[in-house]
Amino acid sequence: MTAQANANDAITQVADVDAYMTQLGQSARDAATQLRRASTAVKNQALLAVAAHLLAARELIKAANAQDLERGRDKGLDAALLDRLALNDARIDAMIEGLHQVAALPDPVGEIDGLRTLPSGIELGQMRVPLGVIGIIYESRPNVTLDAASLCLKSGNACILRGGSEANASNIALSECITKGLADVGLPAAAVQMVETTDRAAVGRLIAMPEYVDVIIPRGGKSLIERISSDARVPVIKHLDGICHVYVDASADLDKAEAIVINAKTHRYGVCNAMETLLVDEPVAAQLLPRLAAAYLEHGVELRGCERACAIVPQMNAASDEDWATEYLAPILSIRVVDGIEEAMAHIERYSSRHTDAIVTESYTLARRFLAEVDSSSVMVNASTRFADGFEYGLGAEIGISTDRLHVRGPVGLEGLTTRKYVVMGDGQIRQ
Repeated sequence: MTAQANANDAITQVADVDAYMTQLGQSARDAATQLRRASTAVKNQALLAVAAHLLAARELIKAANAQDLERGRDKGLDAALLDRLALNDARIDAMIEGLHQVAALPDPVGEIDGLRTLPSGIELGQMRVPLGVIGIIYESRPNVTLDAASLCLKSGNACILRGGSEANASNIALSECITKGLADVGLPAAAVQMVETTDRAAVGRLIAMPEYVDVIIPRGGKSLIERISSDARVPVIKHLDGICHVYVDASADLDKAEAIVINAKTHRYGVCNAMETLLVDEPVAAQLLPRLAAAYLEHGVELRGCERACAIVPQMNAASDEDWATEYLAPILSIRVVDGIEEAMAHIERYSSRHTDAIVTESYTLARRFLAEVDSSSVMVNASTRFADGFEYGLGAEIGISTDRLHVRGPVGLEGLTTRKYVVMGDGQIRQ
């Protein structure tokens, strides 16, 4: 079918979801075997071919997206969800540019680290290899289809993509461009497969096929990720929420601190690396908080403070216990005055979601303590939490953020989609 036909007649149900998903899994496993043999040059050619097909299919993609938007409006999706769903020329151009950027990244597959000769005479090292088959479950944003496909392809992994039902027509149109790009360079179409049924049972089957799927990456709201984490029989790379903190120490340069904490909160609100709680050391609170309150007021940010913070800035609302444990994803900020780094780190230990936490300080000793003792996937000194991002970390792109400890932590780029195996090279040695 053409992209337009797919968009108009997108599969909404299949007779046997279990059989359908099993077939996708078997095809993905076969494709993963073929991808292990693909050279970096071929993978890059595939990415550039997909970019060319996106360019050629621009109008078909926008037409499919218009259908999704119309259905979304009919279902009463709010303006924020509709904005995440929308594909315009600028966003399509960004997807095309993203494919070119991933093609330009170094390929981690096949790298051998730590090669050394052992007393037996054998050489031992660790080689980076693909994870295998990756299932990716996501909501709303159809651009994730291209982000996920490009990173999986470059890292040598087959993937099964399950986008949100609200973006089904857009995702099918995009996946046809991917299929054509793969065919252009002789890679199997099953290297990137889109789950075209909107039946929710498909997700249940995808996360319970360890014989075909090696890892699941959910991207979406907390309820989706909690469900996947609870029900999956396949390892999950995830983070549930981003309750990020910035602690301003008494030694901080207050101009620097103001710039950092305003950016960390107001640069973007609905993102997982936005600051949700500000901790301020008591000796500088009376000087700093009124400055910050005025700046946040200009941005329309509601402030919710502890008793000491409200005494300094009376226009703050009183914070509840629930506020400290809330990821607002909105122009709301909780503020607490603390007595030194010990109390700040105790608060972070209790309430942090282990995503990103930062300290603003001019003390080298306190900076080192914070880096060593705060247990989050990204810990920062004198920088905005908004830097916790694969692109900003020089990874080129990311497929998500992991707050787990195994096997990857923080922004997940190409290396995060690989693992290592031991490789041994000998010249006839036998064990004595």
